[in-house]
Amino acid sequence: MIGPSERLGRTPYVLFDVDGTLIDAVSNQRRVWAAWAQRYGLDGAAVYEVALRTRPAETFAEVAPGRDPQECLALLHELEDEDVRTGVYSAFAGAAELLRALPQDTWALVTSNYEHRVRGRFERTGLPVPGLIVDAAAVVEGKPSPVPYLRAAELLGAEPADCLVIEDAPSGVRAGARAGMTVWNVNTEAPVEGSHRHFTTLAAAAPHILAFASGRA
Repeated sequence: MIGPSERLGRTPYVLFDVDGTLIDAVSNQRRVWAAWAQRYGLDGAAVYEVALRTRPAETFAEVAPGRDPQECLALLHELEDEDVRTGVYSAFAGAAELLRALPQDTWALVTSNYEHRVRGRFERTGLPVPGLIVDAAAVVEGKPSPVPYLRAAELLGAEPADCLVIEDAPSGVRAGARAGMTVWNVNTEAPVEGSHRHFTTLAAAAPHILAFASGRA
């Protein structure tokens, strides 16, 4: 992890995960996967437990190996799009204030979801949208690969060592660490392995994130 004196004269950047980091979407994800599982006569809770630790294609292969994966993915996308239109979302405490306080063009979103859904959720929760969103369609490999975070740094014109990643999930923490970035873990009771700092809430991390963005952390 690089220190402030080593970043002297260089612009710091902050890269945020979305679901679980800025937006509380756990109940929405449970509902979507439960609806998906019901269509195939599967147990929703069991499917959700698999989905928590795997990407969709891997989830389908494990819980519905006899089904067409493209059909499975199309249904999941349909249910997720409907949830963006009709579901109830909430931003984590302090998220809006934090994002508005960050210098423009020095922060971005790096998500395993799709940009149109992120924009829909941000509109529903009143969060400001940055100039850059690296979504699932922008990369060939998703988290825990470092590719999404490295792509964000490239598009921002940033060095990985100047980037702070804010994540809640183990796959995202691994992705940021593999990209050679500083990684802080938020919104979990216990630290996620591989993170450089841990905060139980985003609100607790906010002043430290702002200090990093100003070059003081």
